[in-house]
Amino acid sequence: MKPRFSNQTNRPLTLVEVLVVIAVLAVLFALLLPTGPHVGQKAIRINCVNNLKEIGLAYHIWAGDHEDKFPMQVSITDTNGGGTMELISTGNVFATFQIMSNELSTPLILYCTADKDRTRATDFTTNFSAKSISYFVGVDANQNHPLMILSGDDNFEINGVPIKSGLQELSTNTPISWPAARHKFAGNIGLVDGSVEEVSTVVLQTALRQTGAVTNRLAIP
Repeated sequence: MKPRFSNQTNRPLTLVEVLVVIAVLAVLFALLLPTGPHVGQKAIRINCVNNLKEIGLAYHIWAGDHEDKFPMQVSITDTNGGGTMELISTGNVFATFQIMSNELSTPLILYCTADKDRTRATDFTTNFSAKSISYFVGVDANQNHPLMILSGDDNFEINGVPIKSGLQELSTNTPISWPAARHKFAGNIGLVDGSVEEVSTVVLQTALRQTGAVTNRLAIP
């Protein structure tokens, strides 16, 4: 039997054909790859949640060396290592995070990348200030009340008016809400129990009622 031979001849792809193949692959890749603003927003929210988890961990590590008390519960004159009790009562957020600099390691985790009103600091000695902080401090948070709010995004509003820097006292029925800025009508809060939640305005209002306190004092940077 004679072997069969194909009349077809092998030839290299032309430049046009190569370009067509590349174009088709590029289109397929673009269709399969998730893109758009929602992807960026999700990444920012995840980063913000991670920041608050690191902040919560720093609080607990610091408390472990101070009779299970957070800096806000310890006097600046305490012989075991001063806290920020007297300072936080005036709304001084900077001092509270500064005193936990060893536990936080870097001020970068105090900055939310969606915060257009702040600038990130690279260390705690040269360019760190209240303008580098995107998160409030729950002044009365303590380990006896795990559902109290320890920290969170500081860009909420009351009656539609942006919150101001300083000490804010919120009752359980304060008309608090998240604006469109940062996380699109949502925000992140960290609780004393170590959990961090992305919450809507309704859930934020519920969280205030569940803290166990008649008034929640928050220090805003």
